[in-house]
Amino acid sequence: MSETTSRANPRTPEFRMASGLFQSLRRDLITDAFAYRPLAPMRTDGPVVRRLPARIRPYMAYLPHAVVGFVALFVVMLTSTTSGEYVVPSSSLVMGLVAATPVLMTLMRPVGAFWAAIAATGALAVVGSGMNDVWPWTPGAFVSYLATVTFAAMRTRPRAAGWMWLITLGVGIGVPVVLGRGEPVEVMPMAFLLAVSLLVVTVRNIRREAEEVVSAQQEVTAVERDRRTLLEERTTIARELHDVVAHHMSVVAIQAEAAPYRVKNPPPELEAAFATIRENAVAALTELRRVLGVVRSADYEAPDAPQPTLASLDGLLANVREAGLGVEKTVTGAVRELPPGVELSAYRIIQEALSNTLRHAPGAAASVEVSYVLGGLGIRVVNAAATGDVRPSPGAGHGITGMRERVAMLEGEMTAGVTEAGGYEVAVFIPVRGRQGGAQDEAPGQAQGSGQSA
Repeated sequence: MSETTSRANPRTPEFRMASGLFQSLRRDLITDAFAYRPLAPMRTDGPVVRRLPARIRPYMAYLPHAVVGFVALFVVMLTSTTSGEYVVPSSSLVMGLVAATPVLMTLMRPVGAFWAAIAATGALAVVGSGMNDVWPWTPGAFVSYLATVTFAAMRTRPRAAGWMWLITLGVGIGVPVVLGRGEPVEVMPMAFLLAVSLLVVTVRNIRREAEEVVSAQQEVTAVERDRRTLLEERTTIARELHDVVAHHMSVVAIQAEAAPYRVKNPPPELEAAFATIRENAVAALTELRRVLGVVRSADYEAPDAPQPTLASLDGLLANVREAGLGVEKTVTGAVRELPPGVELSAYRIIQEALSNTLRHAPGAAASVEVSYVLGGLGIRVVNAAATGDVRPSPGAGHGITGMRERVAMLEGEMTAGVTEAGGYEVAVFIPVRGRQGGAQDEAPGQAQGSGQSA
């Protein structure tokens, strides 16, 4: 069994609508009405301003401020000249300043200027009660109020302009009734002119907002177009890499696998060499597919696969030795587990340095030193000068650049250059913050005494 309960005082739709209207009025014209909102300079890249001389163009940014100031000066002069016999001459200037104050306030506090215009209208209606052509506005107050509301509407939302017109209508009807002067119908000239002015301003504001929305949408579209173009270019590059490199690497792997069967009684060394060639080709194809997956798609997720670390360094050196490079490894310091990024970068740097030795210094011997020191990891790869009749392969320098990028990513230091003996040396230090894997760091002096050679 269920019970249905209702609120004791349910709100009617009329009450909710009235409450919503009041909330919108409070947000538009009451909350932070006198907040400081200075008028920003005008843009000088418009179709008209940019055709002006270069000396004048910077000053055109303050054209709106000059227009407001001119209107305020006109209001002061109009109020002073129309006071006539009804006002003491010494007070006409004060009345003009009172009428012009709301106009000037639109430069800094546009919503507050609207309420100041209502207060100035009431004050001038009482002081200049004998010269009201359109009650309750004197001639100067009429121009001041019309300009103030127009300027304020240009800097607010369209709904606020509607509220200003309704409040103006209420003031024009209520003040004559309260003061017992004039007829409420005399508010119609102000209501009509203000409605036309606010309509023009509202259309201008709506058009400007629409242009901003269209401009923002065009920027988003341009970004999406650039991303699509980039993805198409990356796909094209991936396709070319696959067609050019993958095909030849596959042929190398197949031929290396079939080569021992084409030779009668091949020696074990030859079979081992062909097996190594095939393994290297297959590994290269695997790495190529992973790189192509990254190039083809911006959100590609690489498959989970163990990344090489310094623990895999012996396999790399064995592979290099089988390719004909004599290399020795020296490890100093307490071997400890380092962050995965440091392990991978160190492995790739040694791999690239040895590859450069194979290409640029054929027949030369190389040495690899890995130093676990206090605060980081040191790497040093040195090769002797090229020997024999094999010509070095030309290079574009991308290997050194890649190593520098890896070291810079880890905030390390790297030096690379020719040695005095004519060889080449790559020295890297990668900082490691904190202790990894619970291993204790050793001082550099102690690390030198625990060398291991392989």
